[in-house]
Amino acid sequence: MLDVARHFFGLEDVKRYVDLISHYKLNRLHLHLTDDQGWRIEIKSWPKLTEVGGTTQVGGRLAGGGYYTQEQYKQIVDYARSRYVVIVPEIDTPGHTNAALASYAELNSSEEAPALYEGTQVGFSTLWINSAITYQFLNDVIGELAALTPTPYIHIGGDEARSTLEEDYKNFIRHIQQIVSAHGKRTVGWGEIGEAEILSGTIAQHWVGAAYQGAKRQGAKIILSPANKTYLDMKYDDSSPLGLDWAGLISVKDAYDWEPGSYMNELEESDILGIEAPLWSETLRTMTDIEYMAFPRIIGIAELAWSPKGQSWEEYKLRLAAHGKQMEAMDINFFRSPDVDWE
Repeated sequence: MLDVARHFFGLEDVKRYVDLISHYKLNRLHLHLTDDQGWRIEIKSWPKLTEVGGTTQVGGRLAGGGYYTQEQYKQIVDYARSRYVVIVPEIDTPGHTNAALASYAELNSSEEAPALYEGTQVGFSTLWINSAITYQFLNDVIGELAALTPTPYIHIGGDEARSTLEEDYKNFIRHIQQIVSAHGKRTVGWGEIGEAEILSGTIAQHWVGAAYQGAKRQGAKIILSPANKTYLDMKYDDSSPLGLDWAGLISVKDAYDWEPGSYMNELEESDILGIEAPLWSETLRTMTDIEYMAFPRIIGIAELAWSPKGQSWEEYKLRLAAHGKQMEAMDINFFRSPDVDWE
């Protein structure tokens, strides 16, 4: 997953990331297209989403902003498909929506648009859950996005909806799954959707907490993205110049040395659809920043996802060290972990 909402990354950066992940046989790229700080995909029926909501990012307007036109988004989808990568677009709802709320006052229960947001706090925004216009908005957005995305999935977010009442949240999750299904797509949502009714075919993505267990009990398959193992925006160690540490420090060894099939309570291997490594961009501004936080941890995660059980860190770190020359040849700005002898 690449977060293009907190900081915006242009067409060529996304293509570069597709090239790098596909080289390691990663076959999905989840694009986090909307958040409090920015709306990054053109929706022709709601043009102010990008005209207003696409103008800023973390750090403010002077730091930039931006969005993909529908034609640019189609270029990303086609480019990824040519490299056997499926794009999974995310419209984060009902929280993480300040950019949308600032663009259209009618999406707010107060019917007043808030200011654009340039910080990094979470949990303060929510769509107007009991308004018909909200569901017209979502139907239009998901409809346009589904038409642009010839692959099976639409990610609806669902995380950190702390300003949404519990019953409203449950009603919202049920309703938005129906909208996604009506447009011929499968719903993916962060683990919290397991606290609501899960419709057949919906996929839950675990990141923190135990809500995934509710999704599993309702028959949903689970994507594993445990924040303390797979979040590529976590610092490597205390000296890391980029990244966050709320989920802990994740060394290259930590990102590799775990067994996905038995890591989560109440999950069998048959429950797990796959592994995803999210890269949130609160502290990332450039492609070299992305590469530094992703590599080499993402290589180990790719191996965990594809390989049989029983891989050894002691054996893997030797292969990774030998692979350093190839990363240099590919001009990847990778972190030279002290856990690995790169010479």
